[in-house]
Amino acid sequence: MISDQDHPAHAGGPGGSPETGQVQISVDAMGSDLGPAAVVAGCALSVRNNPHVHIILHGDTAVLEPLVARQPALTGRCVLRHAERTVTMEDKPSHVMRHGKGTSMWSTIEALSLGDAQAAVSCGNTGALMAVSMLLLRRMEGVSRPAIACLWPSLGKHRFNTMLDVGADVKAEPQDLLAYAIMGTTYFRNGFNEARPRVGLLNVGTEEHKGRAESKIAFDLIARHQETGRYEFVGFVEGSDIPSPRVDVIVTDGFTGNIALKTGEGTAKLVGDVLRESLRSSFISMLGALLSRRAFELVSARVDPRRVNGGVFLGLNGTVVKSHGSADATGVAAAIALAAKLAQSGYQGRMAERLVIAAQAAQESEPEGESE
Repeated sequence: MISDQDHPAHAGGPGGSPETGQVQISVDAMGSDLGPAAVVAGCALSVRNNPHVHIILHGDTAVLEPLVARQPALTGRCVLRHAERTVTMEDKPSHVMRHGKGTSMWSTIEALSLGDAQAAVSCGNTGALMAVSMLLLRRMEGVSRPAIACLWPSLGKHRFNTMLDVGADVKAEPQDLLAYAIMGTTYFRNGFNEARPRVGLLNVGTEEHKGRAESKIAFDLIARHQETGRYEFVGFVEGSDIPSPRVDVIVTDGFTGNIALKTGEGTAKLVGDVLRESLRSSFISMLGALLSRRAFELVSARVDPRRVNGGVFLGLNGTVVKSHGSADATGVAAAIALAAKLAQSGYQGRMAERLVIAAQAAQESEPEGESE
């Protein structure tokens, strides 16, 4: 373990190292519900699993130094940056924007904005993290509202679908939903090597005459820009389609998406709890559980939210991954792994290009006098 003062960032590009393939991930150590020990353990697990990952860890060094010292895997792979204050879950985003400098969250995003890191990870307050990220990183051209994208276990060939927005903004205009389609497509394409992802617009039914007026306008916009965004639009999809093989990218506003996400997580927990209770109810049930143990382990691994932990902020000039506040070491390591993969994929440049093309095409298609 070394402090930032002992190990200044090298010149030569993002990430602070000339070594080929090395990626620096800026991590907020203080935002977790489980405390900094869980974050440090997750960092150690991530560097053991990926030899290219190096960590810039932000927080109170008096707290972090002994925790890092107990993780041999972090020796020479972790730099500490001192930040005295922590953003709490009760802090309002507007307050953090004005007074957040000096917090571990601010320091984490600032390192990304300065080019010292290639991606950032935090378990902290979602609203505050988005506010600080928008302030320091700025929005991409063509993006009015950034979005949070999550991975959702599915029956499709890639075993995961992507849904956005799941909570960055409760509102979304039709043009925002088009931007979400393009951003989600680029994210999915680079994450799963799918040349032409299928996009669906979440609605109360699949029929074109159903839904709000804004949804129908968004339907036409997304359908019109299939070639610009390099996706296949499958039309309206319902809540039951979120885990289905029919679609790869599900587009919706943050209010609806967040409710769907939390409902799915709650339902998964309910099913797991009821199943465990049932399997312990009698000797025969316990014997059946023992015989089916391998099958249960495979199912658990596939839908374990810790292993797909991390909502990605899309539409910003930088890669930010929001980990669950309650994530343990496995969850934090998964979020760091996702951040590293995205940082190395170069998806940001391709996304920016598609957004600009779509914005220009939309502007050119507007009738004269309506382009204000």
